[in-house]
Amino acid sequence: MTIRIMQADLNSDIRASIAEIGDAEAVQGLMLATARWLHSRGSTQWGGLLKGHDDHNVPAAIDRGEVILFRNREDGELAGMVLLQQQPSAWDRELWELGPEAADDYNNPDHQKDPGTSIYLHRLMVNRSYAGTGLGRSILAWVETGAAYDGKDRIRLDCIAHNESLNRFYPSCGYTYMGGNGMFNTYEKMLPYFE
Repeated sequence: MTIRIMQADLNSDIRASIAEIGDAEAVQGLMLATARWLHSRGSTQWGGLLKGHDDHNVPAAIDRGEVILFRNREDGELAGMVLLQQQPSAWDRELWELGPEAADDYNNPDHQKDPGTSIYLHRLMVNRSYAGTGLGRSILAWVETGAAYDGKDRIRLDCIAHNESLNRFYPSCGYTYMGGNGMFNTYEKMLPYFE
């Protein structure tokens, strides 16, 4: 399964591309800058990144072609990124109660993969110099129409339950609240070509 970019232009200034190995340093820089900014605001979200722990193994996701970058077309600055996992991770399996049959060992072809039809959205990040421009909302809209995903019919994501701003943001973008475990809330949206 692959992610195919169907519309590279997010808008007149920003262009989408699939991250390559050479982009790993810029991706790491954006992730750390975002984690530091969150920490400066008193949030523990993505705090593991500051300690060198990446729950979503973004370098491996780059290898799989699941990291999408959004760059300023004029100067190439990394404006934002998103991770679109085609198989649920251990985190997703637990949070979405998928059970052990949905494997997260991408390197073992004998491991049964998730038979589901979901894309799991993680690490939606916006460079702070683009904050307040609506880029996060635009990236979410692009995920639905700017790319195609073989055999997938929905986008799933999660966020910290006590983050009121995110828990208002996702429904305002058309995501349906699917439940929570007290610490994290889950959201889902059907892709428009399957509705």
